Amino acid sequence: MTPTALLAELEPVAEANLNRHLALAKDWHPHDYVPWDEGRNFAAMGGIDWEPGQSRLGEVARAAMITNLLTEDNLPSYHRLISDAFSRDGAWRVWVDRWTAEENRHGIVLRDYLVVTRGVDPVALEQARMTCMGQGVDDPTGTGQHAVLHGVAYVTFQELATRVSHRNTGRACEDPIADRMLGRIAADENLHMVFYRNICGATLDLVPDDALAAIDAVIRNFRMPGAGMPDFRRNSVLIAKHGIYDLRQHLDEVIWPVLRKWNIFERTDFTDPGERIREELAAFLEKLAKDVVRFEEQRDRALAREAARRERVTP
Repeated sequence: MTPTALLAELEPVAEANLNRHLALAKDWHPHDYVPWDEGRNFAAMGGIDWEPGQSRLGEVARAAMITNLLTEDNLPSYHRLISDAFSRDGAWRVWVDRWTAEENRHGIVLRDYLVVTRGVDPVALEQARMTCMGQGVDDPTGTGQHAVLHGVAYVTFQELATRVSHRNTGRACEDPIADRMLGRIAADENLHMVFYRNICGATLDLVPDDALAAIDAVIRNFRMPGAGMPDFRRNSVLIAKHGIYDLRQHLDEVIWPVLRKWNIFERTDFTDPGERIREELAAFLEKLAKDVVRFEEQRDRALAREAARRERVTP
């Protein structure tokens, strides 16, 4: 099936899910989630520049908030990639533009909250934004039909992963305002995930073997789109170490719920190539489950050592 034919077959599904999304999406405004009365001028306006002691966020929450925001900042790249993979006609165009507008709210409200509450160094944040957006995001999914199949598979898992990360970041902030704000963002991400999950489910019905091959490739090579941002490795370690987003959540709260929704291991429409891919995917997930246990054991030992060190230095 050519890319054009595949998109044409999927268009009714896209239109139905666009209408579903518009019926369920909540209209909200970033300014309603920011404590503006906490704002004050910085030095350029006769005030005081940022100092670490002004932030009420802990190290883990701060790392997660920065990572989440810089990920949202690369929206122009995501828009380009999705537009290229889909179409600028019909329901596809309406969806891509609507999704982009909704995602843009996330970056607006996160940055406003962090600057107003002085949660992070605004100068370092702006420098990181320039670096992150200057690098952009490249298309790892190929072209043509592969761009569609890999694209919808990737964004299904990525949107769900982002929802989990935002929700857990809200709790880690220990601030009811941040928790409410990030809960609102997470609700958006869930609706976005459902759209892409349903489109990807439709590709499984149309081209089962090819769609499964794309899903398998995405799972095996998955990484969040912010992997090239400054301090990503350090912040990712903190985020995983303290339960914002770790390997257990990736497997149990992202991969498996989606695979079950698609009935990947119960379907009967795969041919021999698809069956081989399914067997290899099952083996990969079994290995990943063992990696989860090893990661948790190593993390628990590391946290125990840190706790012991803190006890020794506490008078």
